[in-house]
Order: sequence, then C-alpha cells, then structure tokens
Amino acid sequence: MSGGDWRSAWNGALDELELDVANIEAMLADEHRHAETPPADLWKPPTEMGALPLELRPRADEILTRQLKAAEEIARRLTSNRQQIAMTSRIETGEAVKRPVYVDRAM
Repeated sequence: MSGGDWRSAWNGALDELELDVANIEAMLADEHRHAETPPADLWKPPTEMGALPLELRPRADEILTRQLKAAEEIARRLTSNRQQIAMTSRIETGEAVKRPVYVDRAM
C-alpha cells in the first residue's frame, strides 16, 4: 500500500469510527429518539492496514476520549435505571400483596 493510500485508508477508518461515536453521542443526547432503534451498522476495526500514521494519532486519541466518555455515560445511565427499577419494585400499588400466609396449628 502506498503512502497516500495508507493515510487515506486510515482517514476513512477514523471517519467511520468517529461517525459511530457521534451516533452514540446523539442517542445519549436524545434518548427518546433512538431508544427503540439502536445503530445497526457497528464499526469494525480495519485489518491489514499497518500502523496508524503518526499525524493521525491526535485525532485517534480524541475519538478514544469521546468513546470512553460515552461508555461512562452509558454505564451511569444503566446504574441509574437499575436503581429506579429497584425503587419502583418497592412501591406498593394498593393491589393485594401476594405474600405467603402461615397459620400456626400447634396450639
């Protein structure tokens, strides 16, 4: 692969990865719009391209930082959802509570 093709291939790979991160960021920003339709085309790392060109390292680092921030936000929201589910499961609805009833017949 020539130098120009190599850089172009890496730029294309980073473009795809950045688009994937942007989609996740948009989903987090507007959770109702994308709640039922997660992105269908997941980014796949390129193969057989060799090392990342040095001049693209800052861009790749910035994309990685955004990915990590998005992953943190997803984890935070999952934790929050679990806490809300646990809290709502403790709320009494007024319906008959289905609890076991024991009668002591020994007396």
